Amino acid sequence: MPLLRPLWVRIALFVAALFAFVMAILPHPPQLMPYNPGDKVQHMLTFVVLAALARVAYPKATGRRIFLWLSAFGAVIEVAQMIPALHRDADTWDWVADSCAIMAVLGITGLIRFIRTGRF
Repeated sequence: MPLLRPLWVRIALFVAALFAFVMAILPHPPQLMPYNPGDKVQHMLTFVVLAALARVAYPKATGRRIFLWLSAFGAVIEVAQMIPALHRDADTWDWVADSCAIMAVLGITGLIRFIRTGRF
């Protein structure tokens, strides 16, 4: 059964990334979170989830590799939001927020891994 766990987590990661991308390019996305926490908070929460899923789905991947892939995904979202027909606004600071959230998760999980195994 442990061999199936990464498969399910990889599927969850793919679904979460697809959901995030669709929500990011919808002209008028639905309000899914109570109290409207703000754009940057939503970006950071999204990438916290994606980074956590990526760390579990790909346990042998380096933090650098996960960071680069997810940060690139955040950049792709911002580039897609530049398409005029979508009526969205690209913002470099959104990408910075995404990247900071990824780094935070990878830092915490790296510290946990170090405490448990003695290696990053």
